Amino acid sequence: MSQFRTETDSLGDVQVPEDALWGAQTQRAVENFPVSGLAMPAPFITAVAQIKWAAAEANASLGLLENDQRDAIVTACQAVIDGEHPAQFPVDRYQTGSGTSTNMNVNEVVAAICRNRGIDIHPNDHVNMSQSSNDVIPTAIHISAVTAVQERLIPALTHLCGTIYERESAFSDQVKTGRTHLMDAMPVTLGQELRTWREQLLACRHRLEASMDDLLAVPQGGTAVGSGVNAGAEFAEQFIRFLNANTGYAFRELEHKFVGQSAVDAPVALSGQLRGLAIVLTKMANDLRWMNSGPIHGLAEISLPALQPGSSIMPGKVNPVIPESVAMAAAQVMGLDSTVAIAGQSGNFQLNVMLPLVAANLLDMISLLSNSANLLADKAIRGFTVNTQALDDGVGRNPVLVTALNVEIGYNLAADIAKEAYASGRPVIDVAEERSGLSRERLEQLMDPLKLTHGGLT
Repeated sequence: MSQFRTETDSLGDVQVPEDALWGAQTQRAVENFPVSGLAMPAPFITAVAQIKWAAAEANASLGLLENDQRDAIVTACQAVIDGEHPAQFPVDRYQTGSGTSTNMNVNEVVAAICRNRGIDIHPNDHVNMSQSSNDVIPTAIHISAVTAVQERLIPALTHLCGTIYERESAFSDQVKTGRTHLMDAMPVTLGQELRTWREQLLACRHRLEASMDDLLAVPQGGTAVGSGVNAGAEFAEQFIRFLNANTGYAFRELEHKFVGQSAVDAPVALSGQLRGLAIVLTKMANDLRWMNSGPIHGLAEISLPALQPGSSIMPGKVNPVIPESVAMAAAQVMGLDSTVAIAGQSGNFQLNVMLPLVAANLLDMISLLSNSANLLADKAIRGFTVNTQALDDGVGRNPVLVTALNVEIGYNLAADIAKEAYASGRPVIDVAEERSGLSRERLEQLMDPLKLTHGGLT
């Protein structure tokens, strides 16, 4: 038996694997783009299938599709959405810039599923009715990005914020040495330090949620160039109605569809917010690594959970592997954002021609950030222990505490006291008692580390 079958498209005959659901146009793309071996992300294929579903419903409501054709397409799309045919979408993400290959891949697979169930469906005439790759792919970018942010990234950030909040509450009175320029500074509480991370994350989440509004406006119905040729006047409105019913989100029709097809401004804006989150996660990861450093010749303020041996040659060494993993993932996100920005510049007249790259990078960024947030919460922040004695000893020896004396004895004398305390290794309060003229009781009041974490004048 032959392992291939012959399929025909407008360019002629193509040999397609016998068991493949795809057709000639997909096969040409497989042969034309052996670039990365990376197919489009599954959530993006799901979004395209959701478009095909809603388009079939809209076309049937306008009398353009028979009910049995609509039902067959809807059933086939549901199978794709349910992940029943993951191997049937092999087109490389580095393909034609419009994403036509992926659009036709989905069209051909959906049509084949319908034919296998006894309904004659054509990939272009029926599955792709009232559509073009040029509005399907930008719309799928919006749908897949909104879905991934709302269903993966926002829950991960909420989980991370909740985990931090639990720990910050427990350490609201644990004083430690603050650091500016990596040098000893005035004291803070560990709770304040943790809250700083949480407030940064909450701000990131707010900015991400704000960016969703622009992505909810989709250009579907613009077809080839944005004008809506070959689509009925009511198609876009009906499409949105069925899309929202199927997805549960409040998508809306982009008024001037040319914008969503010739440019990818809203996805680029989202990419920028994802980069911002990556920067925050990097700051958190680096703070954790510094606080965990040691255990002898480092800060040794906390001990992260020991998850695996840290060295192939040094027995007993344990490294901060989760913060390192998160920092690398964040660096990758920043690189992907730069690529999205470059892709955003490739809108030539009525079409951006790097759409698959934008789609894949956004989804990769969201996945990396979601996984990293969960890792930080569950394998670093939730389980670290605090080396209380090291923190307390460090605060007590910190000469910078003399800053609290500035108001009463002046900057210059306070600086002299700090230098002497550092040079002699003596507690700064002992030196201050000798040289400031203030009583021990007053010095203890002024230099109380916990009170100093709340600011103000004493």
